[in-house]
Amino acid sequence: MTAPISRTSADARTAIGGSPDVLEEVQRSVLWLSTAIVHHANRVRANPSGLKVGGHQASCASMVSIMTSLWFEQLRPGDRVSVKPHASPVLHAINYLLGELDEKYLTTLREFGGLQSYPSRSKDPDPVDYSTGSVGIGATAPIWGAVARRYVNAAIGDAGTGRQYSLVGDAELDEGAVWEAILDPSVAELGEIVWIIDLNRQSLDRVVPNIAAGRLEKMFAAAGWQVLTVRFGRLLEALFERPGGAALQSRILEMANPEYQRLLRCDVDELRVRLPGASAQASAIGELIAKLDDHTLTQAIRNLGGHDLDALRAAYAQIDDTRPTVIIAYTIKGYGLPTQGHPQNHSSLLTVDQFHELATTLGMDADQPWDRFDDRSDAGKLCETVGQRLRRQRPAPVTRPSVPTDFGRSPSGIATTQAALGRALLDLSRQAPEAAKRVVTVSPDVSSSTNLAGWLNKVGVWSPNERHDWFGDDAETIMHWREKPTGQHMELGIAETNLVGLMGELGATWSRWGQPLFPIGVLYDPFVERALEPWSYGIYAGGQSILVGTPSGVSLAGEGGAHQSIKTPSIGLEQPGCVSYEPAFAIDVEWMLLEAISRLGRPDGSSTYLRLSTRPVSQALAAIPADPTARERRRRQVIAGAYLLRHVESPAVTLVGMGAMTSEVLTAADRLAAMGTRADVVCVTSPGLLFEALQARRGLGDGPTWILDQVFGTERAAPMVTVLDGHPHTLAFLATINHVRCMSLGVSKFGQAGSLEDVYRYHGIDTDAVVRAALDLTD
Repeated sequence: MTAPISRTSADARTAIGGSPDVLEEVQRSVLWLSTAIVHHANRVRANPSGLKVGGHQASCASMVSIMTSLWFEQLRPGDRVSVKPHASPVLHAINYLLGELDEKYLTTLREFGGLQSYPSRSKDPDPVDYSTGSVGIGATAPIWGAVARRYVNAAIGDAGTGRQYSLVGDAELDEGAVWEAILDPSVAELGEIVWIIDLNRQSLDRVVPNIAAGRLEKMFAAAGWQVLTVRFGRLLEALFERPGGAALQSRILEMANPEYQRLLRCDVDELRVRLPGASAQASAIGELIAKLDDHTLTQAIRNLGGHDLDALRAAYAQIDDTRPTVIIAYTIKGYGLPTQGHPQNHSSLLTVDQFHELATTLGMDADQPWDRFDDRSDAGKLCETVGQRLRRQRPAPVTRPSVPTDFGRSPSGIATTQAALGRALLDLSRQAPEAAKRVVTVSPDVSSSTNLAGWLNKVGVWSPNERHDWFGDDAETIMHWREKPTGQHMELGIAETNLVGLMGELGATWSRWGQPLFPIGVLYDPFVERALEPWSYGIYAGGQSILVGTPSGVSLAGEGGAHQSIKTPSIGLEQPGCVSYEPAFAIDVEWMLLEAISRLGRPDGSSTYLRLSTRPVSQALAAIPADPTARERRRRQVIAGAYLLRHVESPAVTLVGMGAMTSEVLTAADRLAAMGTRADVVCVTSPGLLFEALQARRGLGDGPTWILDQVFGTERAAPMVTVLDGHPHTLAFLATINHVRCMSLGVSKFGQAGSLEDVYRYHGIDTDAVVRAALDLTD
């Protein structure tokens, strides 16, 4: 496919590497080092357990030319690269040659405290731009990194400029998240995006028969991307110009992937028989290859564009920086290794004999595998020059704006926790404008239905370029869509993976560019589970954000089981790097949100999950203390995990509620009191924080434990009823604090549509169920 060429871009990006021979020498070293890193981990290092260590020598080999060409000729300091997971040893080999990785780490692949299995920003000792390993997530991360960088440049400060590269395995294109990102309309305007597809036509188990570059070209082009295909190298291109060359080209292009891969496993005599095929052009092909010596023929059949430095260089020179670009590079899995082209070479390892054979072929020493180039050699000088050119200064951290802990309001009337979120964001913009300026909200086409309209009207909608609001003068339009590069709300399509991917990169700007942002993503709670894996991976990679699930639970009674979440309350118990909150009242939302924002954009920070509801609740039930000291005490308890909402002398039972169920718990306490059964009422705001406190008390953690003493003191221990709009196991552990009898109520089956009363009764979380459980425990 022919693609437009940006001459300005090509001129500005002229290759800056060494001579072809020197670059070939570097390429051989990268292949050797990446192979040796995996070999040492599996064949040399002691392994007392006998458990497989693993590594992917063949997957590395298919990327060596692409990465050598990119690093040593194309990259600039402002560029960032996401490396396909199985090519991590190639990245480490290059970093070693550039002086960015100490030799001692080359023997530590997949060792505790050593080089990670897949590239990791937070755990690897050498420069890694994007953590990869979760299929599809690392590939798309540079897209969201580009958006985050643009936003910082437009609204906050200088984050520099540069391309955002993704090095993607062809099998990774099976992941739906990849296409969700590619098809988002705003992506077509991001000219700094460059993807390089390693088209080796193999997956873990086999040669994939139907990977067709033509189909991929059309899919990317339909999304507005520039498409450059690098099929063949110089040797094959020269043969195509000879008599019979056109026939040879057609034969190679038309043969099935498995047939081509099989040719790579043939000796030269068998290759001469198989290659011509059985078509009418077979004789012309036979005559052409008969004139080639054995070495030239075996090299020619392997001469694909993804292994030809000249062909790659020419492709890079054609990149049009006004739109995203994909370079589809034909490669051979295991290129240059004894296992090249084998259909099951995905995770196969070279034998010791094969490793020594490779050393001989490449001119290396198998007994001294980590030798670098002599500093005085041309290759050594190239490595030094490139290392200096790409070395980055760590961004100087800026002073984070202060975030208030309390706006001083006491909400009244009837309100929902979902509506309280939008109100709190507006209050933040008034009372702490510098902090509010760094808030970026993100949603998948649900802004109006999640009460963000007021915030959106105030801050505008982000777009790569300013767009006219054609409904700006329509008096009946309540929510205004004013799109501009400084808009603080980012709207994506209904694609949760895109949403949390963007949140992760917005939440990483503090470490990438030295400018913290406070990303808040809002989506329907039932779809949090769909978003959880990529969001979790973003947290692992260092992104800090706030995920808001709303509306939640079976309290969304009219929607039925399809939109009623059950398992999400336990996220805070299970998700590392995340604090979860479920508020009962509007004031709880305010305090939680401010606390969550204060945790963002800092080395010791964390992410937060807020689970909100559309159930209307009387705010008078919150009984907010009027005394300032008592109010602050309540606030501290809210953000620590729980507070006593009602306490009595010598309680016979403790009723523990969370979120939307607090109204039922309070009503149940009143009914029990009328029967002479005194009940404490505890409002839980974070099961995860309470569990951490309990673990710390038992010597299994380091967190504070004071909240257990204040809310669950031993002097008040009584049989316990727990109830929440979610799975009952979430709060069941609370009974072990004081070893009391307990009945745990919650939702453990799919929901039903109906009135709130009918739905609560169906799941056994209504007031009657709470009273009944309390009486059973106290009878």
